[in-house]
Amino acid sequence: MSNVAQGRCLCQAVSLSTTKMNHQIGACHCRMCRKWGGSALLVIDCESEVNFEGTEDISIYQSSDWAERGFCRNCGTHLFYRLKQNQQYFIPVGLFDDAEDLYFEHQIFIDEKPDYYSFANETHNMTGAEFFAQVASERQ
Repeated sequence: MSNVAQGRCLCQAVSLSTTKMNHQIGACHCRMCRKWGGSALLVIDCESEVNFEGTEDISIYQSSDWAERGFCRNCGTHLFYRLKQNQQYFIPVGLFDDAEDLYFEHQIFIDEKPDYYSFANETHNMTGAEFFAQVASERQ
């Protein structure tokens, strides 16, 4: 975990900071993430420790029973994927200004990844079923 990581949206109406930035980048290949961003979603787990400025410019979309997605209502920048149960934030890696020492660690919903792209990095890969099983075991 790092000290304080900061980021902002494209139009700079919304800024964020966190003291819980994990340095492991994860990719989600689920159909919903690919529909939302046009390709895999690359995120960093920031737990529930994220502070936002410009909250009046954040729109939230209830994307499932368990999660919601936030975006800037001005420029459309994707700001977060948030689990409703514990308010855990997954922030797109591109939002952080000076993120250092990051590495691509895992990919989820690898079974939904289309054939037209592939990442060269060696990562821990999980299917959707494996991911949901891991989440269920962490809740116990």
